[in-house]
Amino acid sequence: MLISDKFYAVNIREYLALRDDPEAGEPALDRLLSGFSCPKNLDVERFLKKSAIDFTKKNQSVTYVVISVKDGGLLGYFTLALKPLTVRGKTVSNTTKKKLLRVSELDTKSDTYTMAAYLIAQLGKNYAGGRDKEITGEELIELAWMVIEEAQYMFGGMVTFLEAENEEKLLSFYRNNRFSQFDTRQTTSDTDESHELIQLLRLL
Repeated sequence: MLISDKFYAVNIREYLALRDDPEAGEPALDRLLSGFSCPKNLDVERFLKKSAIDFTKKNQSVTYVVISVKDGGLLGYFTLALKPLTVRGKTVSNTTKKKLLRVSELDTKSDTYTMAAYLIAQLGKNYAGGRDKEITGEELIELAWMVIEEAQYMFGGMVTFLEAENEEKLLSFYRNNRFSQFDTRQTTSDTDESHELIQLLRLL
């Protein structure tokens, strides 16, 4: 998928389909991902290097790598998934509630709307060798949005959401890209301390 004359997005299934081909299959993908660095968010880096391939093979999510037209280098990536989502009515406007009714089940007792939604699970630029300067965050999220729009055209749906750390600069970035906060969630992990994530949504 070409968004400009500078870069394009590739579903990593295209590499995996070629299996052990050293030039274009999984070995080539491993080499590509090994060059990714995101010191601003080590979880983003860890997911790409340790989990992205396995999650894609198991159909838990699908990762897209963003490639430079100029030299084939890795500029960034994003990971998409389909997830169940519950939205509390009191957290959104009446206009949004009316739109959610089209694609959700309403529990009138709890005033909650439950639906299948598109999740932007990961989003990150490659900071290795200054490659982050070759693509903006806005361009990266727009690539993810284009893929979601294609899926929506074929299969329907209306809601896209993501979860972000409670950092004003990050939240401002998502708000500027038409996401709005609707709730929070506490993480659960056996290894890390629980902390709060901000949940944001955007309607197609």
